[in-house]
Amino acid sequence: MRNEWLITFRTVTFAQRGEKVLHSRGIPCVMQRTPKKLTERGCGYCLRLRSADAMPAVEILRQEKLAYEKVYALNEDGTTQEWLV
Repeated sequence: MRNEWLITFRTVTFAQRGEKVLHSRGIPCVMQRTPKKLTERGCGYCLRLRSADAMPAVEILRQEKLAYEKVYALNEDGTTQEWLV
């Protein structure tokens, strides 16, 4: 079962904008550093959210034309799975 998801962003500014938009639409999320194993550049920021909010959040980001990089499901065993959305 996937309990949480991560939406990654290239910069802290994009992540902050995404967080602000999602909060304004009633979707709770937390901005954090992207885990190193998930980023090619060695740094980045992501939004962590509940699984029920992941797909609505992606749709909102698209509607608002806020660029995100990738979407990952966090599995109970600590592994991640990239989702193509």
